[in-house]
Amino acid sequence: MGIDVWQPRTHIHGQSTSVNLVEMDDNWDSLEADIAQCTRCNLCETRKLSVFGSGNKNADWMIIDDTPRQSDNLATTLLSASDLLLTEMLRAIGLDRQEVFITNTIKCSPRGNHEPKPSEIEGCKMYLLRQQALIKPIIILALGVVAAKSLLGTDKPIEALREKSHTLNDTPIVVSYEPAVLLTSSLDKRKAWSDLKFAIQIIKNKR
Repeated sequence: MGIDVWQPRTHIHGQSTSVNLVEMDDNWDSLEADIAQCTRCNLCETRKLSVFGSGNKNADWMIIDDTPRQSDNLATTLLSASDLLLTEMLRAIGLDRQEVFITNTIKCSPRGNHEPKPSEIEGCKMYLLRQQALIKPIIILALGVVAAKSLLGTDKPIEALREKSHTLNDTPIVVSYEPAVLLTSSLDKRKAWSDLKFAIQIIKNKR
């Protein structure tokens, strides 16, 4: 089937580890179809629509939010308050929402918007890796505990992961707060602004 398996080196917290990644003759159409038809976890049983992601498929920035809310599963054109906040955060650093690619850690809404189970996170991780491989972003912004857990394989809190450059398949990852959390904390908003400036500096250092 033209599938090659390789093991790139990944650095997390200054340590080297291996991440299995399947390199395919992949494309966006096949990836979107695979996500829409996925049965890798129980979330498929209550799925109305999968949440694939949106934005520029050749973006420098890949932004991974925690979990889609049930309203996202209805394919609504209305942005939630947290979506609007993310839009304003991007605008503050000179980016339009359509310039970046935004997706979620898992591709279906958990029942009752509960935090996804480890099996649900693991079931969707390959889709994130395939999206990363297709986009080839300069930087990944992981927003929230669930996103950090999926990409870095850690249960550490956000505070322990912020202001550090993590790496996944040679792409820097900056961890910050989920926009929904920022709606209720002005202190964390200031920290998130610091995280965005940290991400910008990483990009400048790479160029």
